[in-house]
Amino acid sequence: MELIEKYFPELTDLQKEQFAKLGEAFIEWNSQINLVSRKDIDEFYTRHVLHSLAIAKAMKFAPSSKILDVGTGGGLPGLPLAILYPEVEFTLCDSIGKKIKAVNALIKSCGLKNVKAYHLRANEVPGTFDFIISRAVTRMNKFLPWVENKINSRCMNPWPNGILYLKGGDLSEELREVTRSTEVIAISDWFSEDFFETKAVVYVRLQ
Repeated sequence: MELIEKYFPELTDLQKEQFAKLGEAFIEWNSQINLVSRKDIDEFYTRHVLHSLAIAKAMKFAPSSKILDVGTGGGLPGLPLAILYPEVEFTLCDSIGKKIKAVNALIKSCGLKNVKAYHLRANEVPGTFDFIISRAVTRMNKFLPWVENKINSRCMNPWPNGILYLKGGDLSEELREVTRSTEVIAISDWFSEDFFETKAVVYVRLQ
């Protein structure tokens, strides 16, 4: 928690409480369902919560924005961002039902009112969204067809609507396969921990 407060010093008492509850409930659920690798659950706030919040350093979502988290797994990156942005609407989806069961329990534990979670594939989720977020679900050229028709025509955020994707390693070959405009932002620009040295937020413009 100290790490989250270090990089996000303006958190309210309620948000601090929600982040603490997220950690407690997530660790409990992870012992029953393998939401994230058990070998790094001790680094939950660094490797999962703070990593998710890198998207917030790349983009400050406007109030009333609609965000879709595709392949959310255990609610990452959607749940940490939903805590940070209580005036933004988050929809989380995953094709694995037991993970969405865990996500709905986490939503309840944290008392979040701005999140819905569905046991659906991205193209089955109702509605359109300002941004699609995800964490290394698949290669970008495979991911794009899943979400290209899920983008709102309106633009209310600093960047045109599109994808904010958490990826690691050398992305040059993967992004050469993408015809859309892309930008790679190093997470180490914001967070100094060694874990983030090779991590990035990839922005793909879809508007």
